[in-house]
Amino acid sequence: MGGDLGPSEIVQAVKLVVADEGLDPLLLVGDQAVLEPLLVESGLKGHAKVSVVHASEVITMEDKPLQALKRKKDSSMVRAIDLVKNGEARVAISCGNTGALMAGSTLRLRMMAGIDRPALAAVIPRAEGNFILIDAGANPEAKPEHLVHNAILGSNYAKVILGIPSPRVGLMTIGTEEGKGNALVTETHELLKKITPVIQYAGPIEGFQVFRNTVDVVVCDGFVGNTLLKTWESLAKFITTMLKEELQANPLRMGGAMLAKGAFDALRSRMNPDRYGGAPLLGVRGNVLKAHGSSNRHAIASAIRAASKIIRQDLYHHIELDVARANELAQSAASSSAASN
Repeated sequence: MGGDLGPSEIVQAVKLVVADEGLDPLLLVGDQAVLEPLLVESGLKGHAKVSVVHASEVITMEDKPLQALKRKKDSSMVRAIDLVKNGEARVAISCGNTGALMAGSTLRLRMMAGIDRPALAAVIPRAEGNFILIDAGANPEAKPEHLVHNAILGSNYAKVILGIPSPRVGLMTIGTEEGKGNALVTETHELLKKITPVIQYAGPIEGFQVFRNTVDVVVCDGFVGNTLLKTWESLAKFITTMLKEELQANPLRMGGAMLAKGAFDALRSRMNPDRYGGAPLLGVRGNVLKAHGSSNRHAIASAIRAASKIIRQDLYHHIELDVARANELAQSAASSSAASN
């Protein structure tokens, strides 16, 4: 109910995916009086896979997250999170207030065993495919152990959403030489080397390597990740606008643009954020997907399909196993180091 385009766009997204093979039942959480007419209009009323869970309140984009969670306990967002908490749903998808969704998911679902902070994972195009950026903004003040957990979370998500069996994990820094970077990066690098049986750690990477086919998962804190994500999004729009201006500068260029229309369409498709539609909030006790507030029906449909992949491949369980194994390796390495000293 809290997305920029309103519930009608959500219903139209459901209409796009409802015939997908293997799709789980969908619960639309919101004001029944608003949703029922939209379902009738779209032809989804009475569909076996679509039902409504009534919620009388809405958390808006202007609401302060913690205040909204306390005052609007019957909001669509809180109800959706509680469906996951109570085992009535496997994934919650929202394009509402980001701060409220992160705070609500953390407070109501709590953290997975062995993980202290959640992380947002974003899918970004690079040469010959895509990579996972984690953290994309959930935890801007991370400690080394948080980045180690981000590496595990991102690696598992890359297996599910990108279909890569053994993703290469890189640590974002300002230089690939040993000891280059701040204390957070240096300590994280040493910890990541100790859990290589759990993830395929490829070492530190610099900014110019991010969009090459160097790694499949880029690990950083939420401050760096969110800055990188928004810089990429704005740069992509800038390049698109600049290219359009130059191609329309004269009739000759416009003719050439028509001849290259197929290539431009393919490029637009590769850079389109709607292809994946949502960023999972990983590390909480349940599956939560955050879609852009301005998500259209195609982006939301992509988020629903991503949620289906998360369910089918049991992402949560695999993360749990890897986190437990990594924590054991880290503790063993620490004990060995203490004994030798």
